[in-house]
Order: sequence, then C-alpha cells, then structure tokens
Amino acid sequence: MNTIHQTPGPDAAASDPSADTLGTSAAQARNAVLEELVLKEPGQFRVLTGDRPTGRLHLGHYFGTLHNRVRLQDLGVELFVIIADYQVLTDRDVADNLTGHVEELVLDHLAIGVDPARSTIFTHSAVPALNQLMLPFLSLVSVAELNRNPTVKDEIAHSRQSAVSGLMFTYPVHQAADILFCKANLVPVGQDQLPHLELTRTIARRFNDRYGNGSAVFPQPDALLSNAPLLLGTDGTKMSKSRGNAITLAADADETARLIKGAKTDSERHITYDPATRPEVSSLLLLAALCLDRTPQQVAADIDSAGAAALKRTVTEAVNEYLAPMRARRTEYAQDRTFLRRTLREGNERARATADATLTEVRAAMNSHY
Repeated sequence: MNTIHQTPGPDAAASDPSADTLGTSAAQARNAVLEELVLKEPGQFRVLTGDRPTGRLHLGHYFGTLHNRVRLQDLGVELFVIIADYQVLTDRDVADNLTGHVEELVLDHLAIGVDPARSTIFTHSAVPALNQLMLPFLSLVSVAELNRNPTVKDEIAHSRQSAVSGLMFTYPVHQAADILFCKANLVPVGQDQLPHLELTRTIARRFNDRYGNGSAVFPQPDALLSNAPLLLGTDGTKMSKSRGNAITLAADADETARLIKGAKTDSERHITYDPATRPEVSSLLLLAALCLDRTPQQVAADIDSAGAAALKRTVTEAVNEYLAPMRARRTEYAQDRTFLRRTLREGNERARATADATLTEVRAAMNSHY
C-alpha cells in the first residue's frame, strides 16, 4: 500500500466540515465511528505510532498503547511503528547508548506480537526524506503556534536546562512529518496529545491549500482515542521509565514478584475497588483484572478480606501468567541479533521507499522537482 486514498468514511474533514479542528468532544464523538470503520474496512487505514528509545517498555505502555497496535495490525490495518531516535539527542544519558535502547524497543515490539512481515518498524534517523519534509512544514506554522503547544510549554516550564533546544521547540512539526510522510490517516493518541495531532492536521490542510492545486496531497489524520487505563507505579505515582517504579515487559517472573511485593497499598484489610479513595489498591486490582480479562470489582470480591498480601499474590500470578508468552518470544528474539537487525534494516528500507515517494510528490506540488 503506497498511498491512502481518502474516502468519505476515513476522512473526517470530507464528511464533516466542522471536523477540521480536533477538540476533545469532537474527537470523542468521532471515535465510535472510526472504530466501526476500522472493523468494516481496515485496509482503508494506515496508522503511524511509536516511541522514543529511552528504555524498556513497561506494563503501562502495554495496556496503554502497545496491545492496541497489535489489535489494529491483526485487523488488517497497515501499521508503521517509528522509533524516534532523533527525539532523544538532547538526552546525553540515553544518546550514549542509543543503539542498545533502539534494539530493546524492537525486541519489545516483536515480543508483544508486532509482525515485521505485516508492519513496518523503523528508526527516524534512517529515513532522510522524512526529515526533508520538515523545512516546508516549518514554513507553514508560526513561532506563536509552536509556543502555544502544550508539550512545548510544559518542557519550557519544567526544563532543568538554561534554554530549550530548537529540537524540542520544533518537536510538534517533527511529529507532523512522522505522521504525514507515510500519509497516515489514523493516529492512536490520548486526549493530552490532541493538540499535537491538531497541528499535524493544520499543516496538512495548509500544504494542500497552498500547493495542492485542487487535490489533497496529504490526508488530515484522525485521532483514534485511547481508553487506556491509568496504571500506577509501585510507588503509587504514575508508572514511568524515569521514576524506577515500572514493571517492564522484559522483567522475569522473580523480578516481577519482587516489584509487586514492594508496591504501595494501604492499611485497610478489606480489599475494594475505589480509585478515588484507594488509588494504589485499585491500580493493583485493575492490573490483575486486565491480565485476567475480568473486572476489578470481581477480583476484589475474590480477595475480600484476605488483605494486601493476598492481593499482591493474585496480581503477581496474573501478571506472570499473562506475560509468559511474551517473555518467551522476547528471549528467543534476543538470541538472534541477526534477525533483530534484519527486521530493522528491512523496516527502514520500506519506510525510506514510502518517504521518497512522498517527497517526490511534495516537490512536484511545490514546483521544485528539478
């Protein structure tokens, strides 16, 4: 599949002029329609998703986004998974072992079931034509629009550096290039990422208006909103690579048991699911429920008054059983570095071919194809 042909179904803008902006309410209303269309015509969609190579992926990532990538792939949606290695160049600790971090991400994706025969796993830095789209895209946005982006504003507010790098400042346009180089028309995101996708839609719309000569060079991608559950880390705060409170997909059964045993709970012996007043206990119940394909309330009812120790045993057994097949696949793939590197090399080749075709089309539209 080299291009996405827009149809009234997948293209929100074509079917609803008011859908040019992706407010939260509009995106939520659109989501049910998109899910129905994906089930009906998966071949009409191309998804771009991915991660920054800053460490091993964990259970929060898996239940938040990773399992949905495999679901979409298995439905027949074309999946592009970007490893955004350029986006960590300002992080010295990560950049010093970038190859290792990239390979860990590839391993995690293979382990969860991303199939390199059906999906494309590639690195940002290996696709020169993708990055060449940055310049015309930057010409379509203002400094004020970049300043208003919530992620950029947050980075400026919380940066421990004396100044925010140009790389971070232009990150939303980098992301637009990531999405549009392969003409993705569906992007799985959380609600907090809608402003990023809105800027991508704005860039696509402005490029089409300025250079399209009556036809759409780029789709305006839709947001496929995630209903991802919030899983807390073992310390009761958001599960995060950087906080050291996560259970990674690569952890073995013993390490998983140790981490869950040390997880924060409370002093109440009767186990109930109440996220508002018992967030740590409720997060553990939710984790067990996700692994067991049950509700948190059902898991809580089984444990009843047996206390936190019984809760942790239940969670440990559920997580270890759920992750066992993924861990087995990960171990197998880790022993075959040749296959690992071939997967990435072939993914990079496919991504480059796609990006080259898009850049050729862009140059023709801009009358700069000499």
